[in-house]
Amino acid sequence: MTLSEVQNAINERKICVLIPTYNNEKTLKRVIDGVLEYTQNIIVVNDGSTDSTSEILKTYSQFTILNLPENRGKGNGLKIGFRKAKELGYHHAITIDSDGQHYPNDIPIFVEALLNENQDVLLIGNRNMSQDGIPKKSSFGNRFSNFWFWFETGIKLEDTQSGYRVYPLHKIPKKYFTPKFEFEIEIIVRTAWRHIPVKNIPIKVLYDPAERVSHFRPFKDFTRISILNTVLVTITIFYIIPRNFIRNFRKKSFKRFIKEDILESEGTNRVKAFSIALGVFVGFLPFGGYHTLLVISLSVLFKLNKVLAFIASNVSLPPFIPFIIVASLFLGAPFVQGDSDIFNQEWNFDLVKNNVVQYIIGSMILATTMSVISWVATFLFLNKVSPDNN
Repeated sequence: MTLSEVQNAINERKICVLIPTYNNEKTLKRVIDGVLEYTQNIIVVNDGSTDSTSEILKTYSQFTILNLPENRGKGNGLKIGFRKAKELGYHHAITIDSDGQHYPNDIPIFVEALLNENQDVLLIGNRNMSQDGIPKKSSFGNRFSNFWFWFETGIKLEDTQSGYRVYPLHKIPKKYFTPKFEFEIEIIVRTAWRHIPVKNIPIKVLYDPAERVSHFRPFKDFTRISILNTVLVTITIFYIIPRNFIRNFRKKSFKRFIKEDILESEGTNRVKAFSIALGVFVGFLPFGGYHTLLVISLSVLFKLNKVLAFIASNVSLPPFIPFIIVASLFLGAPFVQGDSDIFNQEWNFDLVKNNVVQYIIGSMILATTMSVISWVATFLFLNKVSPDNN
């Protein structure tokens, strides 16, 4: 795209550039001047800087400057910037860090990628964290973040921590719960949960130790991020996955649901069969309300299909529980000095309490047997209806 095409697109699509800054006096002016080559639709959020940032910003009058009285964290600055951008009528915000690691001349890449999309999308710059010169702690932190983002959303990205992004302002959540660096994880996960695509696009990156000032506190911020991911994983397991399953099932005919969500879901036929077998195995085990947590965790560990495993784990729905208990007690009786004459007794939880070892052994036998049967049946079925997926 030519410079004039980029400038016209920024104005037509109502795009602004949001620059949060805190004590980046060495690089701030260079970043702002680079952005001004493309647009004056700029919002700078001075997050309580104590260096010469305020004096630098006084030399500009052609864009919006928000001076916060005290430092409250990058997430807080972004939230305030998003709110102001919507007040000014912008539809998208390109966020760029002021520490000099991002190149303003990558703005056309974001604009062109946005123009090529026929839907609302959140774009994240991919810095290629495997290249030379990238600090190892940054590379590790990014891989850590990428894994949990995939677990929480099912979307695989190569860079989830880059601050160079395009946000669809009217599609991101309105309220947030985190104020600092972890905010950038919260917003992309919760935006993905709203079924807004989140994608990477390649960008350049510069790590200059002589200029760059990082405010990331390894222990404190990593702890905050870990706590956030714990919360997000819990929500994913107990709300998002069941919600998406129910929504997909309601929106589609049974035939279409089987075709799109089962036959065409992630993985080969062998993987799908193992995923269902795992779900069945866990579903028949005596773990009460922990089936979902266990099956999702094991699916991630063994790289199986989480959705199929979750669906299959629901073999232990309440109407089936009495039959599962009785079958478990019956199968466990030959291995302990238990009572196999359970069909002439009242079926209640006292029966389980009085024969708990017999029940546990029997449930393991039942879970293993049904899991094997499920694997064989699923694999043969998928092989017949969709053989090309092997």
